This record gives sequence, C-alpha cells and structure tokens, in this order.
Amino acid sequence: MQQRDIPFGLAIIPLLVMIGSMAVTIIKFEGSPHIPLILGAVVSAFIAWRLGHKWEEIESGIYHGIRLALPAIVIIIMVGVIIGAWIGGGVVATMVYYGLKLITPSFFLVSITLITAIVSLAIGSSWSTMGTIGVAGMGIGISMGIPAPMVAGAIISGSYFGDKMSPLSDTTNLASGISGSNLFEHIRHMLYSTIPGLLIALIAYWFLGRQFASTSMNSQEIISIMSELQNQFVISPWLLFIPLVVILLVARRVPALPALIVGIILGFFAHIFVQGGSVNEAVNTLYKGFTIKSENKLINELFNRGGIEAMMYTVSLTIVAMMFGGVLEKTGMLKSIVDKILLIAKTGKQLVVTTVLSSFFTNIVAAEQYISLVVPGRMYAKVYREKKLHPKNLSRALEDGGTLTSPFVPWNTCGVFILSTLGVHSFAYAPYAIINYVVPIISIIFAITGFTIVKLTDTEAKKMERFEQEEQVENV
Repeated sequence: MQQRDIPFGLAIIPLLVMIGSMAVTIIKFEGSPHIPLILGAVVSAFIAWRLGHKWEEIESGIYHGIRLALPAIVIIIMVGVIIGAWIGGGVVATMVYYGLKLITPSFFLVSITLITAIVSLAIGSSWSTMGTIGVAGMGIGISMGIPAPMVAGAIISGSYFGDKMSPLSDTTNLASGISGSNLFEHIRHMLYSTIPGLLIALIAYWFLGRQFASTSMNSQEIISIMSELQNQFVISPWLLFIPLVVILLVARRVPALPALIVGIILGFFAHIFVQGGSVNEAVNTLYKGFTIKSENKLINELFNRGGIEAMMYTVSLTIVAMMFGGVLEKTGMLKSIVDKILLIAKTGKQLVVTTVLSSFFTNIVAAEQYISLVVPGRMYAKVYREKKLHPKNLSRALEDGGTLTSPFVPWNTCGVFILSTLGVHSFAYAPYAIINYVVPIISIIFAITGFTIVKLTDTEAKKMERFEQEEQVENV
C-alpha cells in the first residue's frame, strides 16, 4: 500500500474522537482521561495504517512521544519523593506554621504569587517551585480559609511567570533556540506581554484577597491548626534552610534533578534526626508518602500525601498522552492540521495570532508543552522569515501560547502534574491562573495592533537566509 500525506479531513478525526470521548468520560462518568487518549491513539494509528503508513513507523512514533516525556516523568517521580521527604522531615509543616504567623489573609494571594515568581525565576522550573513552595503555599492558604482553586491559581501564575522569564528555564531556551532568536533578546521581548500580565494578576489577587480581610489571624481555627502542627511535628526555623539550599543550588545552575536529590536527602535526614522517625518510616515515606492521623481534618488532608506511589497516576497519564501525541506527529496528522490553520494567516499580524492559537491547540492535541513549542516553531520559522518578521516575535508567541496555556488542559503533562501536586483540577483553578490566560490575550492584541511586532532589516534577513542555506548544506 502506497504511503501518502494524510488530508485534513482524516487528520482531524482522531482529535474529534478523543475530545468527544474525553467529554463523556470526564463529565458524565467522572472517569480518568486515560482511555479516551488511548482511543484517540488507536483511531489515529488505524487511519495512518489504512493510508499506507507501516506499523513500524507508527510504533516508532509512539516510542518517540514517550521518549520526549521521559525527562518530565523523572522529574514527576522525584517531586513525589521530595514532597514525601519534606512532609516527613517537617519542612512543609514549618513553612505552613511560619506562613500562618507572618502572612495576612488579605495579602496572601499577592504574596504567594510574588514568592513563587521569584523562586521560579531563580531556579527556572515551575514544576520544582510548585512541588516545593507550592505545596506549602496550598497548606497556608487553605488554613486561612481561602478556597483551594484560588490558592492554586495564584501559585501557578507566579510559578509560570518565573519559569517563562528565567534564562535557566528549559522552555525559554527551547523557544529561543527553535525560532533562531537570541536567548536574552527573547526574554527582553517577552517583557512587553508578561509584565502587564503580572500586574493585572496582582491587582486581581489584591481584589480577591480583600474578601478575606475579616479573617482574624488569631481565630480559633488557625490557632488550632498551628497548635496541631506543633503536636505532630518539630517546628524549627532551621528546617527552612533545606528549601533554601535547593533554591541556591539551582540558582547556581546545578541541574534540577541533582538539586532535588539533595533536597530529598536533607528531608530524609530531617525525618530521622529532627522528627524522630525510624529509618524504616523515612524510607516508606519516600515511596508510599507520609501518613498522619490527626483530629484536625484539614491537617490530614494537607499532610497525607507525597511519595512515588502517589505520582503513578500522573506518570501513566503522561505516557498515554504522549502515545497519542507521538502518533499524530510521526504520521503527519498534526502537520496537516496546523497547515490548514496556516492558510488563514495571510499577513504578518495574522501569523503571530495563528502561532499563539496553534501552540495552545497543540497543547490540547499532543498533551505536552514541549511539543507545543517544537511543532509550531519548526513549521512557522521559515514563514516568519519570508514575511520579514524577527524570530523573537515567533519565540514570544510560542511561549505565550504554548508554555502558559499547558496547565489548562487536564490531560496535558502540566495539568496532570498540577493535579497530583497541588490537588486541584485544571477546570477548578483555570479562572484564577490569571497570568496564564491574560498574557496570551495581550499577545494576540499586540499582534492585531502591530504593537511591539518587530520587523527584520534587509541585512538581518539576508544573514538568516545565508545561515539557513549553510545549515542545509551541513545536514546533507
């Protein structure tokens, strides 16, 4: 059977099947998204096979998709371990305890946004920030009577702001690299859309926080929580050095994985030597998570978590999602869909808008933020040069539409990670993750108006054309 390109009408079928079955599974049956994603992968594989793609090619696409997710899977597992280690070691309890003493409810949402933004900017990882500072922030906010979705939204906003703007971030480096723009030029260009987004978010969080101004920090409920924390854990300011060490390590460009391992080791020793747990308890906590039996239900909800076992749902969903995305990309279905979208972009302004929307669309289809940068980035790079648009326009559009929107997709690796880490579903926190949807809107407005859209000079265009020709010769 002769292999041929997959037309748009057939390429869109697996996506429609997946989205339709996903809606029924989640909304009607309140099930998990695993089976709809597998169904989408099966349908896409069948269509590709009928059109001449060999099974070996389809299978390699599945494995390629999974391989792309392996770094994320390792981080997911290690974050589960560090959550268990830090809860068992009393680190999270200490952060919650002092957070309740120092932060007022009315300014909590603003405070946690700024704190997570600074930490994520320093270490370049939204996931590491949410898995450490974010977990403690959830405990503090919920203890103050602030709804969990609202707290999660503020944590996500701050974490993704720092991740997006940090020169240490993998997505920031990936977006600049694939578009052909300079890293720091890319970061400076993102300031135009991201800083207004942060200011809008902070103002919104300030207004949202005002309704909690009447919550007294001396209320019986909060006093009860702090008292129970002291009964269950050894609370010591020295334990705050553990997260500080991890932040400093990554800030000094130590990769995220070794830095997390150091945090796990320190938390493990704190569990034994500070909290008085046995080696057996500390080891089991790393795998099964921490277990606490308290008369306070909130304490039980906050601290019965962590460990590798708790992350297996996330790991399995990540693998299944990447199976679906891998088949779509390898067989050209994703390209066929994006090419159809590209027909709409007749002008440079329309092209930037299309890039933002395509990156979000790829997040939905391929379920991985890296693919949402790579696929549109590869496909649109040449078109940007043809329309004399500077590559930093492309890199900013990729990040605004790809990096920031990934948490809104429940089956995306980011949405799944956040659910496992912060315990809040993407549909619940979506209205409060303000930076994540305001910045893409600002980016689209800038594209339509032409504001901050930079054109290539003739010299720059010729230089980029020569570089592309040399690169093609080297590849041959």
